[in-house]
Amino acid sequence: MHPHFSRLSAALSAVDAETPRIHAWGRTLAAVLAGGGRLLACGNGGSAAEAQHLTAELVGRFRTDRRPYAAIPLHADTSSATAIANDYGAEEVYARQVRAHGRTGDVLLCLSTSGNSENVLAAAEAARAAGLITWALTGRAPNPLAARCDEALAVPSLDCATVQEVHLAVIHLLCDTFDGALQDAHAPLTRDTISRTRRDGHDGYDGHDGYGAGDGLAARAGKAWSDGVNGHAPGNGRHRRDRTVRGPHEGGPG
Repeated sequence: MHPHFSRLSAALSAVDAETPRIHAWGRTLAAVLAGGGRLLACGNGGSAAEAQHLTAELVGRFRTDRRPYAAIPLHADTSSATAIANDYGAEEVYARQVRAHGRTGDVLLCLSTSGNSENVLAAAEAARAAGLITWALTGRAPNPLAARCDEALAVPSLDCATVQEVHLAVIHLLCDTFDGALQDAHAPLTRDTISRTRRDGHDGYDGHDGYGAGDGLAARAGKAWSDGVNGHAPGNGRHRRDRTVRGPHEGGPG
């Protein structure tokens, strides 16, 4: 196998253990967005492209047709970004937009292969101060971004290309879970559905209450937002910091 593919295969194998976390993020995101909240996403360079890839899947669609959901890639408003950089400095490019667009209970997803990007770190701090749920996709941990977000998925590789490729796979699984959670809200409630939800360790949707298809997620999003204000991750228990993936560490540029 080519070394590039070997590095990718090893990193994907390590991240596979984080599948339950990605599923929980997808279900939480479905509850927040169906309830009228929004996703903000930020990164630099290739990570900015992946942030926009995710928001495009939510505003557009992933696999099947559905209604659009509110998701904003913070680098994409070039007029705001350049004005903020000019007037307040590059570190404020994302943080100021978080303060403008973010509301309590919304979600901020931060992407950084190094976990050291100053403008992304500032965005995470601004989001936590405003009551947003903060998630990070990073390279190898420990790193500052993983420590400053409520939860983090850290790819155990020093190769930037490998980290970005794994992040894209995570984003696609996140979208798949998001769509699945929306479809589950339209499915009839069965004993198996309840058992599967509890087995997955996701308590945000336990105790189905007979709401209609779309209203079920929206109603539960109210609890999700309330939990966010009180220091809880919707459907995920208390916020957990710097949750890393353990696996083989490859060499190469960081």
